[in-house]
Amino acid sequence: LVSRILVRVITEGSTIVMKAINENSGKQLERAVACAPRGKRALWMLNVQVGTQSISPLIWAIESGGLDAAHAMITDLLTIRADRDRYYFGMDAMFERHPDIVQRLCLEAPVLLPALLDGLIWRSRLTELGRRRVVYFLKHLVVREDGGFAQAIEWIAESQDAKIVCHPVVSHTIDLVWNRVAARAFLFRKTWLLLTAVVFMLSQAVLNSGLHDAPSDSLFVRMGIFACRCFIYMVSWPSLAMVHIRRGRADVRRQNFIRIFGLRLPGHLAEVNSIVSVALCIILFVMLTMCPIIHCLGTPPFPGTERVMFTERCPEGDMYLSSYAVFSMSGMLCYWALLADLAVFSNRICAFSLVFGHVVSEVGLFLLALGFVLISFATAAVTLKVSDEDFNTIPRAAQSLMQMFLGMASSEQYSHLTKFPLLFSCVVAFCFVTGVYMINLLVAQLACAYGAAYDDMIGWARLARGEVCVASMGSVSPLRWERFVESLHFGEPCEFGEGDVGMPGAVQMTEPANSNVTTVDTIRRFGGSTSPSAMWPEDDALRADDMDDRLEKIERLLKKMMQKCDMAGRRRNSSSAGQTSGMTGSSRSSGDDHSGQ
Repeated sequence: LVSRILVRVITEGSTIVMKAINENSGKQLERAVACAPRGKRALWMLNVQVGTQSISPLIWAIESGGLDAAHAMITDLLTIRADRDRYYFGMDAMFERHPDIVQRLCLEAPVLLPALLDGLIWRSRLTELGRRRVVYFLKHLVVREDGGFAQAIEWIAESQDAKIVCHPVVSHTIDLVWNRVAARAFLFRKTWLLLTAVVFMLSQAVLNSGLHDAPSDSLFVRMGIFACRCFIYMVSWPSLAMVHIRRGRADVRRQNFIRIFGLRLPGHLAEVNSIVSVALCIILFVMLTMCPIIHCLGTPPFPGTERVMFTERCPEGDMYLSSYAVFSMSGMLCYWALLADLAVFSNRICAFSLVFGHVVSEVGLFLLALGFVLISFATAAVTLKVSDEDFNTIPRAAQSLMQMFLGMASSEQYSHLTKFPLLFSCVVAFCFVTGVYMINLLVAQLACAYGAAYDDMIGWARLARGEVCVASMGSVSPLRWERFVESLHFGEPCEFGEGDVGMPGAVQMTEPANSNVTTVDTIRRFGGSTSPSAMWPEDDALRADDMDDRLEKIERLLKKMMQKCDMAGRRRNSSSAGQTSGMTGSSRSSGDDHSGQ
């Protein structure tokens, strides 16, 4: 029974397509699928039935490393063929069989992604008024089978490939979802943050500027400050805390944790924005406990002064005033850092901000080297034991050298150093090393880092926009999403030309004629029978490949014949050389015998 089962599996599973995959030969696979009926050609590459089990030759090729065969299958599936009755296109069959094909390619075979995306574009070879008709088959990259938002953008964004995200199909998909749906949802989410940032800025930096809590100060200004702070402490902070509590509970429920400095933290803290938001939440809580206005409520004022409502100046409030100012400054910086996400509305601004983040590591290296040089020269200057107050201790010496590096030292300091030649020479050496050598080295490093990052900066910006799209889709209402999908008209067939009605599932637009020059029609059109059970006529390219294969076989046979001839010639030469050496040896021995006699 086991042997029969094995024989059946081998017999039914060893199709000519699977044999081509095992050989990892694209040409052999093209010959294999050329025998398939045109109506079942895609099925041959997507499903092999063995009893009650089915396997996909395409996934088998990807998982087994047969990338040449997988590339040939993807190209064949996404090639548009047409007879006189209908068009044949394997996009729907491929995505229905493998809805996660984009994810599989991102994880296991990223080199095949360009082939998949190239097959989802059709460009006309004809132009009208300097414009070219382009069709993007985006249906399965935008909408799932159940009508929900597809995960293709999320998978591509997770791959962090700045090259593939600049592909026209991916960029148009992201821009379409962003401009029509996600941008409004993202702006609505950021509106609350923007409102709280404005209120925080009014209470900490605008209304209290120049306020000294004198009786002449306006009571309405102090009331405005108190009202703004009440809004921050009683409305903004609780809502921010609840967001992180919900996200933390969700991470715990899914067992999604990360480790930072050995600490096990919720997974959503892997994002920089989440860390800044948590820091802001903690800062607001600390500010609530230290707010001078709250501590001054109901407490007596300073002796000799009259009571002022909503004041910050009282014995209890003065204890926290300086610390409160530090946390207020930190909170303001956190708000601006969170608002930096608004740069995603412009790819150029977002690209600049991302490049700024990529080259900041070079600045960090420069600061590390500067600190080392600063400490080295500061300790060296102190060992000179000069009677100069600016260089009698290491902290004072380091402070003086830093002032000179930043150009904050006065001319009197330099003139005073001339009294100590050794110290003056040490300071000159420090200024040369830092102001000439290290500054120019930093400029060179930044230029090289920016040049390396410049090619990919638009890709990083598009990746950031894709991540924002995925994050914003959760706040899009189902009704709005349905209207968006209906507006794309994926159910209506596209047009390849006037009166040439094609397949559904595409978005149609035009582009400048010189953007992507196309001189050959990528649709393969055939005459003859239109029966779905008939095979496609033999392709000229495949016929040329057969001719090339025959020539290669002839070349291999000729090489083998030449090698055999060379081997035979070498054997003859070796045998003749052996006979000659034997004859020479015998003649020598006979000569020796005669001389002995």
